[in-house]
Amino acid sequence: MEQQIVVTNRKAFHEYHILDKYEAGMELLGSEVKSLREGNANLREAYVIIRKGQAWVSGIHIKPYSHTGFDGHEPVRNRKLLLHNREINKIKAMLDQKGLTAIPLKIYFNNKGLAKLELALAKGKKIYDKKNALKERDIKRESQRELSDRQR
Repeated sequence: MEQQIVVTNRKAFHEYHILDKYEAGMELLGSEVKSLREGNANLREAYVIIRKGQAWVSGIHIKPYSHTGFDGHEPVRNRKLLLHNREINKIKAMLDQKGLTAIPLKIYFNNKGLAKLELALAKGKKIYDKKNALKERDIKRESQRELSDRQR
């Protein structure tokens, strides 16, 4: 059994240069896990912060579980990330540098069925970097199209 991806932050690859990736567990409520299994999550406005030696993810929207009664979970709340101290210290040292941020890339269930968050240390792209990336992607797409046309 391979990992089951729940949600990815596709915009992150357009907005940021990804420097380093980490895998972290999340402290979740039962209804949040069930909602994630249904695929109801959004990472668009999410970011990672380090506070008092602990890593927290803020801004993840997990829709309330469809079969929960009146007492569900709060859709947007800070959730604790489960990382080793050396990883937290390394991330904190990198975040102290100017221009770096920590953002979640995807939420998935690993082989053991545990919800994991892949986070990345990233540096924001400038507008011209984004334009160059789009131009390169278009050129690559055109060349692939020409190759496939020639093979027919």
